[in-house]
Amino acid sequence: MKATGMTSAPIEIVDVIAHPLQQSLPIPTVTSWGTYTTVGMVLVEVRTRDGLVGVGETLGRFAPKAYAELIHSALRPRLIGQDARNIAALWASMRRALSGRSGGMLIEAIAGVDIALWDIAGKAARQPISKLLGGMGREQIDVYAAAVNWGSNEQADRELQRYLDEGFTKIKVKLANPVPEACKRVERMRQRAGDQIGLCVDANWAYELDEALEIGRALSDNGYFWFEEPLAPENEQGYEELRKRCSVPLAAGESNYTLDQATRLLSSRTLSILQPDIARSGGFTETRRMADYAAAHGVAYAPHIGMSGIICETASVHLAATVPNFKILECECDRSPFKTLLADLEPGCLRQKNGVLDVPQGPGLGIEINWDAVKTLRAV
Repeated sequence: MKATGMTSAPIEIVDVIAHPLQQSLPIPTVTSWGTYTTVGMVLVEVRTRDGLVGVGETLGRFAPKAYAELIHSALRPRLIGQDARNIAALWASMRRALSGRSGGMLIEAIAGVDIALWDIAGKAARQPISKLLGGMGREQIDVYAAAVNWGSNEQADRELQRYLDEGFTKIKVKLANPVPEACKRVERMRQRAGDQIGLCVDANWAYELDEALEIGRALSDNGYFWFEEPLAPENEQGYEELRKRCSVPLAAGESNYTLDQATRLLSSRTLSILQPDIARSGGFTETRRMADYAAAHGVAYAPHIGMSGIICETASVHLAATVPNFKILECECDRSPFKTLLADLEPGCLRQKNGVLDVPQGPGLGIEINWDAVKTLRAV
C-alpha cells in the first residue's frame, strides 16, 4: 500500500498476520549439510489503522507453520494497539514473550515483525529505509554471486561459467568433505576463473580445526579473499586458534541471533567479516547493533542472504547502504519463487550489473507484494 501523509499521531497496529510459505528450488542448493530442494519462510504482514501495511520476512526454512503460530500466539498480542513507530520498545516487549537466553525461533520471528515495522516507518515518512536509518547514503552496493554448489566438477564448472557470463566479478564456492577433494575444488575454480575474479568459499561448518587449516593453506595458495564458516559457530576457541594459523580472512555470523553471540569473535578481531542474516538476527534493529559493534572493532559487515526471499534480500540492501563498514552483499542466484514471484522488484541476481546493485528508492522497503503469489506459495 502506498504511503499516506506524514503524521505525528500514533500509527496504531490493528493486525499482525504471519503467512507460512514453502517453495521448491529451481536448482537444488548443495552444501556440506546436504541437498536442499524445498525450503520455507514466513512473510509477516503488519497492518495499521490508517491503512499503512508493512511486510517482513522470518527465516523459517523447515517449519514455517510453526513460526507463524509463534508469531500469532506469542507476538501479535504484544503488538495490537501499539504505535508501530516505537520499534525499540516493541522489540523489547516481543523479546519478553519467552524466557531463557536469546536465540532460535523467537528472534527469527521477531526479525520478520521488525522488518515490517521499519517498512511502515519508511512509508509513513515517505523515505526509503536506507535514508530513514541515516548513514552512508549509498545508492549502489557491491555484490558477489552465491554460489557454486558442492557437486560434480562438471556442475561446478557450469555454475562458475554462468556467473562469469552474468558479469559477476566476485563469486562464492561451496566446500565440503572430503578435504582432498575440497582442496582440488579450490584450485580448479581458481584456474577456471582466472586471477582477476575474486573468489571466496563457504564450508557451512564442514570441518574440524586441523581440516580447516589444510583448507586454509589451499585457499591462501590460490588467492581466495575469505574462508566462511569453516567451524561450528559454538567453537569460538577453534576460530581463535584458526585465526592465528590461517592467513585467509575468516568470515562468519549467519548463525548468530543477537549481538551477544558475536561479541567474543568481534572484540578479539578473530573474524575479519561479520555475516548476520537480517531475517534471523532480529531484523534491522538487532542486525544494525551487530554491524555497528563490528565497525567499532574494525570488522567488515557482509550480509548473508542464502535461500531466503526478496524481502530479506531487499532489507539487507537497505542496511548495507547505511553502515560504514559494509563490504559486499551475498547475491543468491537460485532464482527461486521467493525471489522472483513475491514482489514487483526483480531479485538482485537479475538486476546487478558487473557486480553492482542499485538500492531501491521507494518508501520503506520500496517493494509491493504480489498477494496472489503469497496464496500460491502458502505452506500446506
